[in-house]
Amino acid sequence: MSYKIRVILDAEENVVRDIIISKSLLLEDLHNAITNAFGFNGAEMASFYLADKDWNEGEEFPLFDMSEKPGQITQMSEISISDVMTEVGDKLIYVYDYLNMWTFFVEVMEITQDFLAENYAKVAFSLGHLPQNAPEKQFEADDFSEFDMDEDEDELDDDFDPDGFSIYE
Repeated sequence: MSYKIRVILDAEENVVRDIIISKSLLLEDLHNAITNAFGFNGAEMASFYLADKDWNEGEEFPLFDMSEKPGQITQMSEISISDVMTEVGDKLIYVYDYLNMWTFFVEVMEITQDFLAENYAKVAFSLGHLPQNAPEKQFEADDFSEFDMDEDEDELDDDFDPDGFSIYE
């Protein structure tokens, strides 16, 4: 079986690649197919994240486990594509090069009964050109203005004595 996977750069311009890949391959093979399809050298750190229908990030599958306790995070080389993408519409977020934050939306568009060579991956469709620089990301905090801190002052513990507080008891 094979998957037709659409990979879209998170940018204003339309930059899309459709990749046909054998379902038996690893996420690391999908990573290599994406870096080749977009012309990256593949030398930078990258991760896939499970995504829900609204593209919210879930579990991470990094290229290398950089955690303090190695072995607790599943790396791309340890999990097959079919373990995380089982049906049409399944989604991943792919981030390449954490300094530049190239971010892509990855979605299964079609599953076929084609029996491909085990190491088979090819670009079936290409639209747009990768910009010279990664699109700038806007990081926005949640809106906490609905919480009025003045209203909660009455609920503070009036018995608290800051002069009597000591970290050395």
